[in-house]
Amino acid sequence: MRPSRSTLYLLLAFMTAVIGVVIIFTTGQVLAWLQPYLWLCWLILSLLVVLFIALGALQARRGLFSRSSGPMAVEVKIDRSTQPSLLTMHIQNIDEKTQFSKPGAQIEDWGEALHVDSFYGREEELAKLTQWIIEDRCRVVALLGMGGIGKTALSRKLAGQIKDRFDYVLWRSLRNAPPVEDLLGDCLQFLSRERKPERRKSVERRIVLLIKHLQVHRCLLVLDNVEAILQGGDAEGRYREGYEGYGMLIQRIGEASHRSCLMLTSREKPKEIDHLEGKRSPVRSLPLIGLGPLEGQEILKDRGLSGDKNAWTALILRYAGNPLALKLISATIQDSFGGQIAGFLDQKTAAFEDMRKLLDQQFAHLSDLEKEILYWLAIEREAVAPETLRSDMINPVTEPELWEVLESLRRRSLVEKTETALFTLHPVLMEYTTDQLIGQICGEIIAETPVYLNSHALIKAQEEDSIRNSQVRVILKPTTDRLLRTLSREEIERKLNKILTALRENPLPLPGYAAGNAINLLVQLDGDLSGYDFSNLTIWQAYLQDIVLYDVNFAHADLSRSTFTRTFGSILALAFSRDGEFLAAGGTDGEIRVWQDTGMRPFFTCRGHAGSITSLAFSPDRSTLASGSDDQTVKLWEVGTGRCLKTLQGHGNWVRSVAFSPDGSVLASGGDDRTVRLWDVRTGQCLKTLQEHTNWVRCVAFGSDASVLASGAEDQTVKLWDVRTGQCLSTLRGHTDWVWSVAFHPEGDILATGSADRTIKLWDISRGQYLKTLQGHTHRVGSVAFGPDGSLLASGAEDRTVRLWDTHTGQCLA
Repeated sequence: MRPSRSTLYLLLAFMTAVIGVVIIFTTGQVLAWLQPYLWLCWLILSLLVVLFIALGALQARRGLFSRSSGPMAVEVKIDRSTQPSLLTMHIQNIDEKTQFSKPGAQIEDWGEALHVDSFYGREEELAKLTQWIIEDRCRVVALLGMGGIGKTALSRKLAGQIKDRFDYVLWRSLRNAPPVEDLLGDCLQFLSRERKPERRKSVERRIVLLIKHLQVHRCLLVLDNVEAILQGGDAEGRYREGYEGYGMLIQRIGEASHRSCLMLTSREKPKEIDHLEGKRSPVRSLPLIGLGPLEGQEILKDRGLSGDKNAWTALILRYAGNPLALKLISATIQDSFGGQIAGFLDQKTAAFEDMRKLLDQQFAHLSDLEKEILYWLAIEREAVAPETLRSDMINPVTEPELWEVLESLRRRSLVEKTETALFTLHPVLMEYTTDQLIGQICGEIIAETPVYLNSHALIKAQEEDSIRNSQVRVILKPTTDRLLRTLSREEIERKLNKILTALRENPLPLPGYAAGNAINLLVQLDGDLSGYDFSNLTIWQAYLQDIVLYDVNFAHADLSRSTFTRTFGSILALAFSRDGEFLAAGGTDGEIRVWQDTGMRPFFTCRGHAGSITSLAFSPDRSTLASGSDDQTVKLWEVGTGRCLKTLQGHGNWVRSVAFSPDGSVLASGGDDRTVRLWDVRTGQCLKTLQEHTNWVRCVAFGSDASVLASGAEDQTVKLWDVRTGQCLSTLRGHTDWVWSVAFHPEGDILATGSADRTIKLWDISRGQYLKTLQGHTHRVGSVAFGPDGSLLASGAEDRTVRLWDTHTGQCLA
């Protein structure tokens, strides 16, 4: 074994010390003649020690920057100018290694994947897929086949068998067609173990981050029901509008070098699979066909059917070995023919052509209660408890009765039951039942006879956003699209209006969802609800967040299950227009909401900032709204439309305050980069950058003649600026803590300032002198404002009080 470098250092140092001791003790003795040689040896050993230490330090220093955490190493010349940036790079590399470090144990998330209780055959397919994924290290594997053929069951069985070969296992169903941004955020959150995914990253950036995880870890990702995001019946496997990002995801995972596998199930082949697959390619697809006679016979026996070998074979061949079709027809044979296959075959039933015809037959024999339950399961879009179904249904049903019907449907393979006693639909049945519901609703609207329109909600307004958005995508929007194929928009609105009028004049025996559904359909059609009369109606599950409700009458309406107001994040900024016509509010959710008139009618919502809204201001003519954000930008919005006019960029940190000049031509903004910026509102150009503050700028305000600007900061000072030249006219000192607010007297000669030192100070602007201090607040003063004539000053503080002051005497009036 070779000695380590540290051992050699110690040995040389020890020898040097020994020789030095010998030299000392031989001085003036018999062995004195050895001293010259000993001195030479000591000098050589000392130089070697110094040389080894220097070489070791240099090598360590070079090694620090020659290693790379990625697949490529980069040599960098080190000098004084590159040392700080290289050290930063090294720290970032360490952070990245930490972020993508190997988990201590296998982590699994099976999402909506159902447990496979019974699995029939498919040994050959399981062996082939295992070979592809484990031995051949395929990056993308697609299981393809018609609905009900067993793709989901096979992928679930396979994933359960090979999961121990992976660090992470993630299963997700696409049957509700989630946007690719949501799926990628979900995957990154799972793989990075972060509580909240980064929402601001683009699809491309998220895919890059996902592939990094796939490179570092051995991950198995399963996407079930991919056909939900494809254009149905498209031979080229193209995507629905807005879902093209999935193609980019599949292609990048198929092309990139990594250690993981993406497994897809779909009735149709995505075009990327078609382009990338091959016998030796890491991208492959496996078309599934029906089960053979032996496996099919196991399914039929499990369902209590009987017959001879010829009968078994004939039935299995008639239904092309489709597992779902065999399970569904088994219920008919059991109920109508006593489980005897021969009796069923004697009926000369037509050969199995497609699943829809079989489902049509099954649906025709359902009771009204069974249809009602299936429709509700299609609306819910995920597995739910029987108690949820009972709360949804307007027709009273007892718990035992509901359980009995659910178990009956389960025995006939029309519903699926999870290990936690939740119920849902097979993807094929989910799609079919949803389509049946949409057809039923459209027919009732055209005939103006609400039945299921009243008994079932097309969307659930109070559900989580992901579920409600799914209901809009797969139920509400397809309903309006189908109606628009036969009726004009105006005709649909007239029919919905007639239904609403009839509900008011002749209420149905049981209150239900008809009015709420009608309102949701009108909103989906972009109908203007202004002036509508919804009085005396039961309005359940109407989703009216951010909807203009001008002059809408909800008098005596039952709104108990509807949603009108949107939940805000914490409110950080408020602004009134000068005439009091508009109120704007912004907060931590990054959105700005504007209301009109004293009735607080929602006018528009501005979305565009990537961070919290920290400040708002209306222009004097109320045509423009300015917003500052912690995303380091200022935005200008058109009040009439809510359209973003300009984004002003230049601040290097959070923007804390914005203010318009009296004529509205200039906007001032102050921020945590310690600067005040002046902007041309028309062009969006930065006119001047004012840099005198030594800490964060908290507030800005223009004087009445726009020639002077005041700014307050956390450096405990207030500065007065010449707007034309950008020169600092004076610095007002006197506060002993951060300055949070500034306001000019209407005549422009006095300035009021509020501070974290709990005081308000008044200043003479013309002379730059302190006038008086107003004391009374017990916490930080965050806002000050003069009355119209300047005789009163209002202040608000974190002591939860608002105080009014006489500006002449300094006395607190209230």
